[in-house]
This record gives sequence, structure tokens and C-alpha cells, in this order.
Amino acid sequence: MTKLLVHLLVSALLLWLVSQIVPGIRIVNFGNALLAALVLGLVNFLVRPILIIVTLPITILTLGLFLFVINALMLMLTGAIVPGFKVDSFGAALIGGLLLGLFNLAASALLNRPAH
Repeated sequence: MTKLLVHLLVSALLLWLVSQIVPGIRIVNFGNALLAALVLGLVNFLVRPILIIVTLPITILTLGLFLFVINALMLMLTGAIVPGFKVDSFGAALIGGLLLGLFNLAASALLNRPAH
């Protein structure tokens, strides 16, 4: 349970960071960032796998690059659901999704380090 809460807090912080970097992505306050992180996690768990299966041929043709489009769509869907979290355009969602993925990768590497 603690690991889940830490993951939610880190995701909210990373979403806030992305909103500070990418014009077109706005978060009103940290409460909205927490809610957006929770909804994004649920959307990625429930909707993303279905989209990946449906778009598998184009994903294979683009050597996996179409997954960036799916990530952007998940970010846009979250922006449509969560009040106080807005994604203005597909371009902003695409850049935001890319940055969020990179930041998540870095955060995972830092948080999953073995203690010395």
C-alpha cells in the first residue's frame, strides 16, 4: 500500500513537472495533479491495452512508434476527465507523454536502486 501511495505521489509530481515545461498542459493545483495521476493510471490500465490490441498492425508497421500516439491519447483522455487538468492540443499531449515517459523511467531507476 505504501509503494502504491509513493508511486501516486511521484506520478503527480512528474505530471506537475511536465505541466511546467510543456505549453498547453495545465494543472490548477497539486490536488488536481494527484487526481490526474490516479485517473491516468486507471486509463493506462483499462483503456490502453485495448487500444494497443486494436492498433497492433499500425504499431508493428511503425516499429512501435505509434505507442507514442497512444500515450498522447491517454493523456488527452485524462485531461478530458479530470477538472483542473487541461491538455490543449494533440501536439502538447505528444510532447507531454514523451517527457512523462522519460521522467517516469528516470524516477523508476532512482526509486528502485538497491540500498548500499
